[in-house]
Amino acid sequence: MGLGTLLLPAAALADTTVSPATTPVGGTVVLTTTTCNPKSGDAIFRVTGPNRDQNVRSTTAAAGGGLSAELFTAGFTLGTYTVTTTCGDGSSGGTAQFTVTPIGGAQAGAGGKDGDAGLLVAGGALAAGAVAGGAYALVRRRRRASAVA
Repeated sequence: MGLGTLLLPAAALADTTVSPATTPVGGTVVLTTTTCNPKSGDAIFRVTGPNRDQNVRSTTAAAGGGLSAELFTAGFTLGTYTVTTTCGDGSSGGTAQFTVTPIGGAQAGAGGKDGDAGLLVAGGALAAGAVAGGAYALVRRRRRASAVA
Protein backbone atom coordinates (compact mmCIF):
# COMPACT_ATOMS: atom_id res chain seq x y z
CA MET A 1 0.00 0.00 0.00
CA GLY A 2 2.89 2.36 0.75
CA LEU A 3 4.39 1.80 -2.71
CA GLY A 4 1.03 2.62 -4.37
CA THR A 5 0.85 5.81 -2.35
CA LEU A 6 4.32 6.80 -3.55
CA LEU A 7 3.60 6.04 -7.22
CA LEU A 8 0.16 7.67 -7.43
CA PRO A 9 1.34 11.30 -7.22
CA ALA A 10 3.94 10.75 -9.98
CA ALA A 11 1.36 9.06 -12.22
CA ALA A 12 -1.18 11.79 -11.55
CA LEU A 13 1.34 14.44 -12.64
CA ALA A 14 2.21 12.71 -15.93
CA ASP A 15 0.68 14.89 -18.62
CA THR A 16 0.80 14.44 -22.39
CA THR A 17 -1.48 16.37 -24.73
CA VAL A 18 -2.14 16.34 -28.47
CA SER A 19 -3.45 19.48 -30.14
CA PRO A 20 -5.73 19.44 -32.00
CA ALA A 21 -7.37 16.21 -30.86
CA THR A 22 -8.88 15.70 -34.33
CA THR A 23 -7.03 16.39 -37.58
CA PRO A 24 -7.59 15.57 -41.25
CA VAL A 25 -5.18 13.31 -43.14
CA GLY A 26 -2.14 15.45 -43.92
CA GLY A 27 -2.72 17.73 -40.95
CA THR A 28 -0.22 18.51 -38.21
CA VAL A 29 -0.64 17.76 -34.52
CA VAL A 30 1.52 19.08 -31.70
CA LEU A 31 2.57 16.48 -29.11
CA THR A 32 3.39 18.04 -25.74
CA THR A 33 4.46 16.67 -22.37
CA THR A 34 4.68 19.03 -19.44
CA THR A 35 6.07 16.32 -17.18
CA CYS A 36 9.44 15.78 -18.85
CA ASN A 37 12.30 18.05 -17.86
CA PRO A 38 14.32 19.17 -20.92
CA LYS A 39 17.49 18.97 -18.77
CA SER A 40 16.92 15.19 -18.39
CA GLY A 41 17.15 14.60 -22.15
CA ASP A 42 14.76 14.18 -25.06
CA ALA A 43 11.20 12.97 -24.69
CA ILE A 44 10.12 10.07 -26.91
CA PHE A 45 6.50 10.12 -28.10
CA ARG A 46 5.46 6.64 -29.25
CA VAL A 47 2.57 6.88 -31.73
CA THR A 48 0.53 3.71 -32.27
CA GLY A 49 -2.68 3.19 -34.21
CA PRO A 50 -4.30 1.55 -37.24
CA ASN A 51 -1.22 1.71 -39.48
CA ARG A 52 1.43 3.29 -37.28
CA ASP A 53 3.99 2.31 -34.68
CA GLN A 54 6.66 4.99 -34.65
CA ASN A 55 8.68 7.09 -32.28
CA VAL A 56 8.88 10.87 -32.49
CA ARG A 57 11.80 12.45 -30.62
CA SER A 58 11.40 15.87 -29.06
CA THR A 59 14.15 18.32 -28.27
CA THR A 60 11.94 21.43 -28.46
CA ALA A 61 11.05 23.15 -25.19
CA ALA A 62 7.28 23.67 -24.89
CA ALA A 63 5.97 27.16 -24.16
CA GLY A 64 4.34 26.07 -20.88
CA GLY A 65 7.28 23.91 -19.81
CA GLY A 66 8.24 20.38 -20.81
CA LEU A 67 8.90 19.25 -24.38
CA SER A 68 6.94 19.20 -27.63
CA ALA A 69 7.15 17.90 -31.19
CA GLU A 70 5.12 18.29 -34.37
CA LEU A 71 3.73 15.26 -36.21
CA PHE A 72 2.59 15.44 -39.85
CA THR A 73 -0.24 12.95 -40.52
CA ALA A 74 0.25 12.41 -44.27
CA GLY A 75 -0.07 8.71 -45.01
CA PHE A 76 -1.97 7.97 -41.81
CA THR A 77 -5.02 5.70 -41.98
CA LEU A 78 -8.29 7.12 -40.62
CA GLY A 79 -8.79 6.25 -36.97
CA THR A 80 -7.65 6.87 -33.42
CA TYR A 81 -3.99 6.93 -32.43
CA THR A 82 -2.45 6.71 -28.96
CA VAL A 83 0.62 8.71 -27.92
CA THR A 84 2.67 7.34 -25.02
CA THR A 85 5.51 9.51 -23.73
CA THR A 86 8.77 8.44 -22.11
CA CYS A 87 10.98 11.16 -20.61
CA GLY A 88 14.75 11.28 -21.06
CA ASP A 89 15.26 9.96 -17.52
CA GLY A 90 13.06 6.91 -18.30
CA SER A 91 9.98 8.09 -16.41
CA SER A 92 6.50 8.15 -17.94
CA GLY A 93 5.28 11.39 -19.44
CA GLY A 94 1.69 10.16 -19.80
CA THR A 95 -0.56 9.23 -22.70
CA ALA A 96 -3.04 10.98 -24.98
CA GLN A 97 -5.06 10.21 -28.10
CA PHE A 98 -5.89 11.93 -31.37
CA THR A 99 -8.11 11.04 -34.30
CA VAL A 100 -7.29 11.29 -38.02
CA THR A 101 -10.35 12.12 -40.15
CA PRO A 102 -10.93 12.41 -43.91
CA ILE A 103 -9.90 15.64 -45.62
CA GLY A 104 -12.81 18.04 -45.21
CA GLY A 105 -13.12 17.36 -41.51
CA ALA A 106 -16.09 14.98 -41.57
CA GLN A 107 -15.78 12.08 -39.18
CA ALA A 108 -15.41 8.68 -40.82
CA GLY A 109 -18.88 7.19 -41.10
CA ALA A 110 -20.66 10.46 -40.30
CA GLY A 111 -24.07 11.00 -41.80
CA GLY A 112 -26.78 8.52 -42.64
CA LYS A 113 -28.11 5.75 -40.49
CA ASP A 114 -25.29 3.58 -39.10
CA GLY A 115 -22.75 5.55 -41.16
CA ASP A 116 -23.64 3.88 -44.50
CA ALA A 117 -24.48 7.06 -46.47
CA GLY A 118 -20.94 7.27 -47.87
CA LEU A 119 -21.11 3.66 -49.00
CA LEU A 120 -24.44 4.33 -50.73
CA VAL A 121 -23.05 7.36 -52.58
CA ALA A 122 -19.91 5.47 -53.66
CA GLY A 123 -21.95 2.48 -54.82
CA GLY A 124 -24.30 4.73 -56.77
CA ALA A 125 -21.39 6.46 -58.49
CA LEU A 126 -19.85 3.12 -59.48
CA ALA A 127 -23.18 1.81 -60.79
CA ALA A 128 -23.77 4.98 -62.84
CA GLY A 129 -20.29 4.68 -64.34
CA ALA A 130 -20.89 1.06 -65.29
CA VAL A 131 -24.23 1.87 -66.96
CA ALA A 132 -22.72 4.80 -68.87
CA GLY A 133 -19.77 2.69 -70.04
CA GLY A 134 -22.08 -0.13 -71.15
CA ALA A 135 -24.37 2.24 -73.06
CA TYR A 136 -21.37 3.82 -74.83
CA ALA A 137 -20.06 0.40 -75.91
CA LEU A 138 -23.50 -0.66 -77.20
CA VAL A 139 -23.99 2.53 -79.26
CA ARG A 140 -20.50 2.24 -80.71
CA ARG A 141 -21.02 -1.42 -81.66
CA ARG A 142 -24.31 -0.58 -83.44
CA ARG A 143 -22.65 2.27 -85.39
CA ARG A 144 -19.88 -0.08 -86.58
CA ALA A 145 -22.43 -2.71 -87.64
CA SER A 146 -24.45 -0.18 -89.67
CA ALA A 147 -21.28 1.23 -91.27
CA VAL A 148 -20.19 -2.24 -92.42
CA ALA A 149 -23.64 -3.02 -93.90
